[in-house]
This record gives sequence, structure tokens and C-alpha cells, in this order.
Amino acid sequence: MQGEGLFFQAFVYLSAAVISVPLAKRFGLGSVLGYLIAGFAIGPFGLHLIGEEGQDVMHFAEFGVVMMLFLIGLELRPSLLWRLRGPILGMGGLQVGLTIAAITSVGMFFGLSWQAALAVGMTLSLSSTAIVLQTLNEKGLMRTDAGQSAFSVLLFQDIAVIPMLAIMPILAVKVVGGGEAGASHGGGTTWVEGFSGWGQALIVAGVIAFIIIAGLFLIRPFFRYVAKTRLRELFTAASLLLVIGISLLMTKVGLSPALGTFLAGVVLANSEYRHELEGDIEPFKGLLLGLFFIAVGASIDFGLIMAKPGLIGMLVVGLISLKLVVLLIVGGTFKMRHDQNVLFAFSLAQGGEFAFVLFSFAVQNHVISNTVANPLIGAVALSMALTPLALIVNDKLIQPRFGTTEQEKREADSIDEENPVIIAGFGNFGSIVGRLLRANDVGITVLEHDSDRVELLRKLGLKVFYGDACRQDLLHAAGAEKARILILAFNDHEKTLHIVHMVRKHYPHLTIFTRSSGRTEVFDLLDIGVHHVYRETFDTSLKVGIDALIALGGRSYQAQRATKTFRHHDEDATMALRHVRHDQKTYISLARQRIEDLEQLMLSELRDTEEHLDTGWDTTYVMEEFGGKRKEKES
Repeated sequence: MQGEGLFFQAFVYLSAAVISVPLAKRFGLGSVLGYLIAGFAIGPFGLHLIGEEGQDVMHFAEFGVVMMLFLIGLELRPSLLWRLRGPILGMGGLQVGLTIAAITSVGMFFGLSWQAALAVGMTLSLSSTAIVLQTLNEKGLMRTDAGQSAFSVLLFQDIAVIPMLAIMPILAVKVVGGGEAGASHGGGTTWVEGFSGWGQALIVAGVIAFIIIAGLFLIRPFFRYVAKTRLRELFTAASLLLVIGISLLMTKVGLSPALGTFLAGVVLANSEYRHELEGDIEPFKGLLLGLFFIAVGASIDFGLIMAKPGLIGMLVVGLISLKLVVLLIVGGTFKMRHDQNVLFAFSLAQGGEFAFVLFSFAVQNHVISNTVANPLIGAVALSMALTPLALIVNDKLIQPRFGTTEQEKREADSIDEENPVIIAGFGNFGSIVGRLLRANDVGITVLEHDSDRVELLRKLGLKVFYGDACRQDLLHAAGAEKARILILAFNDHEKTLHIVHMVRKHYPHLTIFTRSSGRTEVFDLLDIGVHHVYRETFDTSLKVGIDALIALGGRSYQAQRATKTFRHHDEDATMALRHVRHDQKTYISLARQRIEDLEQLMLSELRDTEEHLDTGWDTTYVMEEFGGKRKEKES
């Protein structure tokens, strides 16, 4: 891009991101791969819109990684780290340690020096936080054992990046001497040059101690002073000043800026300014990190991939296979159920975003050469792209055949009672319903498919039967022929639909009560004849609205009446919108009209109420008012 100005470069990068990222997310690939695809599209192997200046952009965009680690530090409150210490240190430490050992051994077998092999092992031990968490969230798997274990391992990996970045220059010292390592960080003279090893260690330790002490005793008063100006832009400037200042300080002692900002983030995690810092830094982090990934995508040598498809293919297959084996060993060591262990392994068996950072850092420090790094970068990118496909293969092919073997070892419990109410699912939702019915002397039969939860509930003195309500024979054993009500209290919509169809066929006399997460699910259930459908957050939201109106000075009666009107109108709107939901234009038009009608109706009722204030007495207010005055007289 000879002769083009800064604005044209910015236009090219932003256009690529705005076009590619939404498309990638639409196809379930995630934003990171969207940025990588954007970089490829505008890079030397795509449209040739950027060339050598892409390397300069990458150096600038690496600051986004520094900001990311600062935000990770802000999220890692000491109490959270302590609570998750077992799975984080145990599963995460074992996974990273075994993977590093295995890949380092393979690298040395193929002729790499131990320093280069160790650098490759550390880099490839990491997984993609962005892709894994997004995919598990979309599939509703974050609350499973596999989801929680994957989160713990990813958290450890995020923390492990810090010592990895610190170790890279040490490996460089072993290869090319101390001067290169120091220069690689700051591009200039550092404060530790000329000192002995002990002197350098003391300076580094002093700087780290200064960051921790300043975070505890100096930074908070500084932000308090800035906050008094009530200028949002000044607080944003102060937030950036903090991150940039710490980055420069760490550069001057020859360490990664990410280490200092991470420590500062952890120190400030319990600060009253934590949320404001997150809000101010997040947009810059997201933009710069996106720019970094675009630059990475543009720098991937797709010519090498096309020239050596066999090599890249073997690297991808080898990486995924090796990490699958390691992860299955880790899950087995911590006694995860077989189906959860398989899901855990498939979700983390790819390379991660930080591989691009660490490979770039290792090349800059001359730990590994571009000849080694480029094929590995291509393999990491391809392994990330294959993750959604791997999870689909696991879900469709592997789990149905092998994933439930451990669960099948336990037979469903024998049910020796018949009650008017059957509850399927006894989590937070179902347990509240069940306890309320039992407290009112209503007999219930509870079915729960999570064996661990069954054991816990039994320890609490609750009678719960292990079994899957999807099985018609189990419902029959639970007394479905004589029961009057079936309550479906789990949050799996597809499973709910399946059970409803089965019950309508075999037990049409049962009245079905079920939960849903939103209007779309309500529509599906109404279509198959379920009329007792309850949106999970609807009643809670209305209660919050009532309390908010009262807190703002409204009368309790008025708030209750307004909420009742809102409920009836929303239920009527749901029934009306159900019939036009497949016509988006009509649906939006009708929904908008319903919203306007509701606002006009409620404003009209409010004006009528204000004209007759005697109908809006707040009995709570009256009791508090007169009760307070009576106490004053008595005193």
C-alpha cells in the first residue's frame, strides 16, 4: 500500500472487520475467526490491500493483548481465585503441564533444541478462550461438569500466559545472549542492562512490588481525585494512562508489559472503580485486539499452507489428537463422567488466540525461527476453525454411541408411590414448586435425571427418584395414568417438546405445566396444546417493577394495579403475536402497535387514578406514618 495515508489504512481494516465478523458469527465460527478471515482477505494472499505495513500495525495492536490481560486481572478477585483453586490449579495445571511435556518431547524428537521445543510446547498447550466459551454458551453447556471444568482450565491457561511471556526472554538468553532479550521488549536500553543476574532480579522484584503497593495505596486515591472532576473523558484518560504507564515500566526492566498490567488488574479487582475501569478499557481492548487478529490473519503464510498441505494437515491432526488424549487423561484423573469427559476434551482440543502472541514473541526474541513458527501458526488457525465442527461430530456421532455409558450403568429407580402431581426436573425452579406443594399437603412424585443431584437432594431429606422423564415406561411407573398434573421444570426446550408430544399421545388427561425462557418457546408450546406456560423471569421482572415504582414514591395500590394491567396486556399480546410470528414484517408492526397501545392505556389509567386519589391509598405508608406518630406521642 505505497503512498496511501493513515485514513485509508483505517478504512480498510475497519471495513474488513465490519464485513467479516458478523458473517463469521452468523455461521457459528466466532468473532476471532472473523477477524482472522478479514486479515486473510485484505492481506498479501487475498486482495493485497495491505502489505509490509501490516507488521507495524501488529506491533501497535499488541497493546490490545496487554489491555486484555489487565481486564482478566480485574475479573480475578482473590476470593474467586481461592474458591476455584482446586479445579484451576489441579485440572488446569495438569493439562498445561502434560501438554507442554508431550509437545516438547515431540519437538525434540524432530530435531528442535530444547529451548525451541519448550517454547512450542508452552504455546500449543493453550486453547481458545473466545471460541470455547462462546460455543459452550450457545449450546447451553456452561453449567455442565464439562463446561465448568473447561472454564477452570481456560482460566488457568489465561494466568499461565503471564509466566510464559516472562520465560520467553530467558530462553532467548540461552540461545542468543542477554542483549537480544532485553532489546526485544522495549526496542531500546533497559534499566537492568549492566547489572549482574542478582541485581537484575532485585530490580525486577522491586518494580513488581512497587506495582502491587501502588495498586493498594496510591492508585485508588488517584482515581478518587480524578473522579471528583465528574468528567468521564478524564477518567478514561486516567485509565489508559495507568495501563500505558505500567507497560512502559515493565518494558524498562525487560519484562512483558502484560505481566505488570495483569498484576495491577488483580490488585484493583476489589476496588470500587473496578467496573468503571472495565467500561473505559473494554472498547479500546476490543478494537485493538480485533486489529491484532486482523494483522495476524494477514501475516499467516497461506502460500506455505498451499505449498505444503500435507505438513500443515499432519500438524493439525497431530495437535488435536495429542490434546484430546491429554484432556481425556485429565478428565479421567478427576473422575468426570464419561460423556462429560468426552465433551470436555473435544471443547479444548484446539490451539488458542494467545498462540499468535507467543509465537510472535518467540520469533522476536529469536527463540524459534519463522520457518518453525509459520506452519504452526497456520495449524493453530485451522484447528480453531475446526472446533465448531468437532463439537458437532461429538454431539451427533460420539455422544449417542459412547457418551452415556456411565449413566446407563445406573438403572432408573423403582417408584413405589402414586401422587396427583409429577414433577420432572428438581433444580432451582422445580424444587421451589415442589416444596410449596408439599408444604400444602399435596403429594408429589419427583423425577430427576442428574444422579449427583439426586444424591444431594436425598441427603437434604427430599424424596427424589432417579430417572429420565422422556421414557414412557418411567412415567407409567410414576403413576401418570392416575396423576392429574405433570410439571416440566427443566430448561431443555427440545426435551420439553418431546415429553409433551409423548404425554399427549399416552396420557392425554394430564394437565401440563411447564417453564420457558422466552416468547419463542411459549409459541411452540401453545401450538402443541400446552396452555400453562410460565416465562422464567416474567414474574420476577414484574415484582422488580412494582418495587421500583414504590421506591420512586408511587402508591402500592397503583403499582399493583399497573402491573396487573401490564400482565393481562402482555398475555393478550402473546396470543395475538403467536399467529403472525412467521411473518416478520407483520410481527414487528403488530408488536410495536401493542407496545404503544399499552403505554397509552396505562397513562390513561394513571391520570384517572390521580383524579381519585382516595382509591390509591398505600396501606403500608399509612400504617408506618400513623404508627410512627403514635410512638412519638407515647415517648
